[in-house]
Amino acid sequence: MFPEERRSIILKILNRQGRCLVSDLAKEMEVSEVTVRQDLDALEREGLLRRTHGGAILPSKIGFERPFQIEETSFKAQKERIAQAAAELVSPGDTLILDVGTTVSELAKKLLNIHDLTVFTNALNIAIILEAAPSITTIVTGGTLRAKQHSLVNPYATLILEKIRVDIAFIGVGGIEANHGITNVNIAEAEIKSLFLKTARRRVVLADSSKIGNIGLVKIGDIEQIDLLITDKQADAKEIAALRRKGLKVSLV
Repeated sequence: MFPEERRSIILKILNRQGRCLVSDLAKEMEVSEVTVRQDLDALEREGLLRRTHGGAILPSKIGFERPFQIEETSFKAQKERIAQAAAELVSPGDTLILDVGTTVSELAKKLLNIHDLTVFTNALNIAIILEAAPSITTIVTGGTLRAKQHSLVNPYATLILEKIRVDIAFIGVGGIEANHGITNVNIAEAEIKSLFLKTARRRVVLADSSKIGNIGLVKIGDIEQIDLLITDKQADAKEIAALRRKGLKVSLV
């Protein structure tokens, strides 16, 4: 197989999945991992991808937002590990905020056996997940529906948030970077996320490694406003080190 053919296959996989691993590509194309790394390096020089530890992701586009159904299939194993680590922070009787997003949705599934929770959410799909647990009181914020992410935003989404205070807010983001803080690609959702940060005693960001180092269209908050980041072990080591230098606690799972 010629290099051009391999690189075309790599780009097709990236555009479909949003990320790829060196080991998976080597098996797919029946070549060595060294060859795959050379291809990834060449594609990065052309600006067609961004190298990560063990693989590559699509280069970030500040205003680009993938639909929930597509995002849900990317980094699935990593999101499940992140969600499990987040669930271990929750105790019976806690009051939570669950933000919109595929990783936070995975967390919702892992909370079903924890009793006496009160959960506020602006995600319709999360409310439906929690409906299966009678011992969880689920309160939907209200607002205007964004079908692309099953989310509720302004107008009328923030009325309830001005009146509550919760134990933990689990926040999904489009990007997190040491100097730019946490960001998102959608302005309306970023507004709600910013309020979530102000409403919670403890603020936890759930973000797979493709979000680490990315900068989205609109700022949600500063690194100092976050208490914990849970991400996967494929996150860029330099970006993680920079976040830790800012004083952010990072859990790699």
